[in-house]
Amino acid sequence: MKRFAHLLSIVLASVVVGTIGGLGSWALFEALDHATSTRLDHDWLVWLLPIAAGILGVAYWKFGGAANRGTSIVIANANGGDDTTPVEPVPVRMAPMIFGATYIAQLTGASVGREGAALQISGSVTSLLARPLRLNDGDRRLLMTAAMAGAFGGAFGVPLAGAIFGIEVQRTGRPRYEGIIPALVASVTADFVVEGLGRSTPIADLMIDVDWWVATRLSILGVVAGLAARLFIALLRTVKNVADRTVALAPLRPVVGGLATLALMLLFGRDYLGLSLPLVDHALSGDLAEWWDPLLKILFTAVALGCGIPGGEVTPLFVVGATLGSVMSAPLGLPPAITAAVCLGAVFGAATNTPVACTILVIELFGAHMAIPAAIVGVVAYAVSPREGIYSGQRPGFTKDLRDPKRRANAEPPRHA
Repeated sequence: MKRFAHLLSIVLASVVVGTIGGLGSWALFEALDHATSTRLDHDWLVWLLPIAAGILGVAYWKFGGAANRGTSIVIANANGGDDTTPVEPVPVRMAPMIFGATYIAQLTGASVGREGAALQISGSVTSLLARPLRLNDGDRRLLMTAAMAGAFGGAFGVPLAGAIFGIEVQRTGRPRYEGIIPALVASVTADFVVEGLGRSTPIADLMIDVDWWVATRLSILGVVAGLAARLFIALLRTVKNVADRTVALAPLRPVVGGLATLALMLLFGRDYLGLSLPLVDHALSGDLAEWWDPLLKILFTAVALGCGIPGGEVTPLFVVGATLGSVMSAPLGLPPAITAAVCLGAVFGAATNTPVACTILVIELFGAHMAIPAAIVGVVAYAVSPREGIYSGQRPGFTKDLRDPKRRANAEPPRHA
């Protein structure tokens, strides 16, 4: 009875957390739709990006604190700390700060995403509501897992992928299945909330027959997707390191990022500003992308995020994946819409070490016939990608080195009964 009562309490709490995630995702996306349409109607707004970035830089420098860690602090709280290294709680101010910052960033054209902001909002509000309950560490970690799952599942309309993402993103190669029930409850609840408020994710039913020759070409696509994830991670870290070394005053770094983005815009155009969702739409409709589209989106996003402009990585990585798949369709002799769809999930899965969640995401978005292609490309991309992904809060689990499957990337002391 005690076990059942505890399970029931966690399920009910997860429904609340999922509702928070759904409402947060809906409100954020509605606001960002307004920001994007306003920017497109008033081209001059992009010239305000350095000023806006400077204001955001000062705000986060003076008031951000732990909120500067972004999504990584939410993941770290889901992992929990230990006696020697306690984890700083997700700050309450993170939710309003990232909401406003992401709106301003999109209004002025910064190449940053929105789903990472949805995770931060969900984690921040969940942390606030959990404080009066005086939960133990285990229950608190379960609710933070549910918060991530609800935000992800509600954002994309993919409740199963959201649940898997919530438990898979915490440790490389070691999904924490003890959190699957609250993660699934929160993710499904968030999806119901977003759908009920009128936002739905269009599903394109794509068909492909897989034989050994198609599987071989899909494997090659997976290698390219993994290399794209490597490039994104490496360039993002390089920009961040250069900005940290050359710009001593932290609030000025976003200003530099804004000026660099404007310079890139003058050189390459406006297609890579903001979310760049039209590039995804064209790729999924079968139109061939230009070979430079994924590379420039990586560059624009690495400059913005590396210089400290607040925002997420998810949508930019989806854009990189979709355009990369479209580009690779011709040399591989595969349908452009198919390669765009599977690569959309594979690049993000490789960069975040969440191949299972992103494989399921492709299935939920594009139909069950995409299961095998998505799995092939996603798993190969994950194998090619680096051990450390884009989230610093993610703990290393088992190594990707198959020469010794029992060797972990970060050895843990044995547990005694």
